[in-house]
Amino acid sequence: MPAPKIAIVADWLTNMGGAENVVLALHEAFPDAPIYTSTYVPENMPAFKGLDIRTTKLQNLPGPLKKFHKFFPMQRVRAFQELDLSEFDIIISSSSAEAKQVRKSRPDQIHICYCHTPIRYFWSHYNEYKKDPGFGKLNWLVRLAMPFVVPPLKKADYKAAQNVDLFVANSTEVQKRIKQYYNKSSTIVYPPVSVSRFSPARVRSDYYVAVGRQVPYKRIDLAVAAATELAVPLKVFGNGSEHTRLVEMAGPTVEFFTDRFGDASDEAVTNALNSAKGFIFPSEEDFGIVQIEALAAGAPIISYGRGGTLDIVQNGVSGILFDKQDVKSVVGAIKEAEGQSFIPATLQRKAKRFEKSLFITQMRKIVSDQYTR
Repeated sequence: MPAPKIAIVADWLTNMGGAENVVLALHEAFPDAPIYTSTYVPENMPAFKGLDIRTTKLQNLPGPLKKFHKFFPMQRVRAFQELDLSEFDIIISSSSAEAKQVRKSRPDQIHICYCHTPIRYFWSHYNEYKKDPGFGKLNWLVRLAMPFVVPPLKKADYKAAQNVDLFVANSTEVQKRIKQYYNKSSTIVYPPVSVSRFSPARVRSDYYVAVGRQVPYKRIDLAVAAATELAVPLKVFGNGSEHTRLVEMAGPTVEFFTDRFGDASDEAVTNALNSAKGFIFPSEEDFGIVQIEALAAGAPIISYGRGGTLDIVQNGVSGILFDKQDVKSVVGAIKEAEGQSFIPATLQRKAKRFEKSLFITQMRKIVSDQYTR
């Protein structure tokens, strides 16, 4: 049997993050597969330079509008539905949004969706997003629009999910959501992490690290407030709509770092984690790749014990879990971590079950099994 022709489809490629690293790993697994996406900003995505990136009609929006691509979910639905993927035997969508809307044009085509989560602001976290959509001064407009815009989008999302042949979930939490919201079964393949890029220091420094987009649901504010209350050193990497508020609330022991793209560079984060006393992760995530990076760097994790974190952190072994998203709980968890001894080499070994090579092997096997069944 000849090798299948494969296409990779991503929601958008505008800033680097965990989902974008999944797309890169899929490309490594299937190097001949072109990558389709709604919009692409090459200057923000140096890791994708030279790859075969094919965009939808949304790429042709005027510059200012293209920057606000997340305001146009229904347009993204239509753009993905209009893609002609008839030449491909297997379509692999990497999706937490509309990439799964791509349509099969032949009965023998196979659509595999690597699902980061069913769309959070439709399904699992609608109320949280409505309370604070994360659009700053435009929050009032988004709140007004959501009750009218979300129901038809949910219907379209559910319909698209029914046309997926196989869902691959990135965590136990996401597997539950796929069953709950789409009534579809799935198999779990953890996202890829380059564990080997970290070199944990045996003797740790005195500072903690927090990393992530500074948007409301990430709850970086809890890390900043707890470090300020305890007067412990905290290095915060990233940027976002909450950045100014976080800087204003921070005490003298909290430092902020961003690069020229307004985000945290991989090199700076890697170096900081390699010597960090611990890593503070206050958000409820679908998975949370950066937690594994912290383990790979030998830093114990102080994390909110919900969501994908439960696949990663064993309480008292690889970190400390807290059960409420409030400052008091984070302060208590930091104090508890201070009283325990974590061995960096042991933490790094725990991270190796998430190594990128395992992701590539598992995804190749899934594609092979689906194609030859």
